[in-house]
Amino acid sequence: MKTNSFYPVIMTEKLSESSSFYKEHFGFVPVFESNWYVSLKLIQGEQSYELALLDPAHETIPEGYRERTQGLLLNFEVENVDEAYERMIVKGKLPLLLNIRDEDFGQRHFITCDPNGILIDMITIIPPSEELSELFNEKVW
Repeated sequence: MKTNSFYPVIMTEKLSESSSFYKEHFGFVPVFESNWYVSLKLIQGEQSYELALLDPAHETIPEGYRERTQGLLLNFEVENVDEAYERMIVKGKLPLLLNIRDEDFGQRHFITCDPNGILIDMITIIPPSEELSELFNEKVW
């Protein structure tokens, strides 16, 4: 099977607020906008990333599954997490759920959230500890 695209879809009753959040804080631009679905794209050079927002009450969602998204963590790997922290937390006043710190598993990061409570982990990759570096599969990277 050839996959042409893969992206998360956040089911939310806060469609407009969520769309504004991802546009303002991450630079996503709308590809499609309606009152029940928003498709967003982030284009950086030759790379692009997609994210969609969907009203959980929409008829395309099967009965019994029409609830807002929960238990999701979006990872954004950035070049300089300290700059992101300054822009998003210090100046942007977004909620700080985990303060910026270095982890032995090779990340410097902090965690905030979007208007729906979806966790957002802002990450810069750093060298892992010697002990944990052995756990990485270098063939995949």
